[in-house]
Formats: sequence, structure tokens, C-alpha cells
Amino acid sequence: MGDILRLVAKRLGWGLLTLLAISVIIFFMVEMLPGDMAQAVLGQGATEENLRAMREQMGLDRPAWLRYLDWLFGVAQGNFGISPITNISVAEMIGDRFVNTLFLAAYAAVIAVPFAILLGVLVALLRNSIFDRVANVLTLTSISSPEFFLGYILILFFAVRNSWFPAISSLSDDMTFIELLQRAFLPALTLVLVVTAHMMRMTRAAIINLLASPYIEMARLKGVPPWRVIVRHALPNAWAPIINVVALNLAYLITGVVLVEVVFVYPGIGQALVDAVSKRDFPVVQACCLIFAATFILLNLAADVGAILTNPRLRHPK
Repeated sequence: MGDILRLVAKRLGWGLLTLLAISVIIFFMVEMLPGDMAQAVLGQGATEENLRAMREQMGLDRPAWLRYLDWLFGVAQGNFGISPITNISVAEMIGDRFVNTLFLAAYAAVIAVPFAILLGVLVALLRNSIFDRVANVLTLTSISSPEFFLGYILILFFAVRNSWFPAISSLSDDMTFIELLQRAFLPALTLVLVVTAHMMRMTRAAIINLLASPYIEMARLKGVPPWRVIVRHALPNAWAPIINVVALNLAYLITGVVLVEVVFVYPGIGQALVDAVSKRDFPVVQACCLIFAATFILLNLAADVGAILTNPRLRHPK
């Protein structure tokens, strides 16, 4: 148990250092963007006095490294600053939207993860069959198609030609859970089509790679049915790479939803990021990017820990 805790602490330390480096990149890349932020807020008709007062209010008259330290100290306390466009706390602006994004990601994950693993087991069991070839063609097509293209195709068939689901996923607080599921179904299905392919192919590859192992051959010689060989003997030893790809795809479900949320006008953090970029609302842009980075690093850490727990050989690296 001590070895596992040391490895987790080490991964967590590297994750925090990575997040710190990413925060530096995010802040100073935004600083390097062309144009005057105060001018973008006040408009072209602003006077020099108004611009000077706005720069002082936004802290633009101070050195960039001091503003970064203040921003980083505030972020560590959960304070992402004040939006100069709406004059509202950034945390308040993106809090509900981040919850909506988590709901969409969880919705897609509940469908995609068991379906992808089950499909991966089936194609491994029926490898080189027609079912295996059709499944591989469909998953390759899904991987190769951009999210916005899949989203528009789903809107065409499920919202335009057949009014089964709404094309615009607008949400409100007075909706029931069933109504939320219906409104979010098309964006969730788009994400499912994208991530299922990766998880299915990794499950298939991991199981097929293990089927050549001596203990699998021994189980076959004993007359164990093929499905039981895969489920009872191959699958438990294939969990490490499967957990890795599942965690990475879960990270994508949260950090890669920008295009999907824009297509369906879903009120999530990806839509908030696009709106903030168009309005040059830089504190919101920085907060969204940092949240995406932290989520991705955290789920990568979960993938490493899951792989360590399922594969004892990783606990004692040579």
C-alpha cells in the first residue's frame, strides 16, 4: 500500500507542476494577443481618459508577471477574477456552465463506456468475421468524422426529418430529468460516436494480444468455451490499457466538447469559451482553459492510478 501511495503522490506532484507550467502558458499567450483589451471593452469611441481609467481598473498598467502572480494566487483560492464585459465574477459565470458540461460528459460516458467495452469483447471473440470487419469500418468512419459533421448529420435525421429530438439543446432550471435527457441526447450521442471507437478498438487489441498467451492456450486445451476464455481469463488482464483509454476519452468528453456545444448551442463551458473569445473576455478565456487543463491532468492521473492498481508489475518498475 505504501508503494501505491508514493507513486500516486509522485504522479500528483508532476501533475501540479504541469498545471503550473500550463497556467504560465495560458496567461502569457493571452497577454500576447494583439489589440488593447481596454479598447475592446469600451469600444472605438472611448476617450484616452476612459481608456487610462479602464487599464488601471483592469491592472493593465502593472507588469505582466505581477498580474500573473495575483491571478495565480486568486485561482488557488477559487477566485478567477471579474469579467470586464459583464462585471460579474468569472467563477459565477462559468460555474453552472461547467456543471452542464459535466452532465453532458457523464451522459455520454454512461452510454459509451459499457457499450464500447462490450463491443470490443464481441469483436475480439468474433475476430476476422463479417461482424468484426463491419464494426471496424464503422468505428474508423466515426473516428475520421469531425464532431461538427456528426452533429449536423444527427440534427438532419433526428431533428429536421424526424422531430424526435430538439436541434438546439437549451436548458432551464425548471426542466425535469427526463426533459434534460431528451434535450441533451443529440450532443451526447455525438460524443458517444466519437469516443466509442477508440475504446472499442483498444479493448479489441488488448484482448487479442492476450489470446496468444500460454495460459489462454491452456484454457482452450481444457475445453473452456471461447466467451469464457475472454471474459474470465483475458479481460481481467487487459484492464490496464482499457482503463487508460477510457480515462483519456473521459477527459476528451469534458475538454473536447467545444465544437459539440457550439453546434447544438448547449450552455456548457465550451460555449462559454467561444463566447468569451468573440467578446475578448480574457479572464473567462483563461479560466476555461485552466479548467480544461486541470480536468485533463486529473483524469490522466486517474488513468495512471487505475493502471497501477490493475497491473501489479507497474508498482515495482525496474
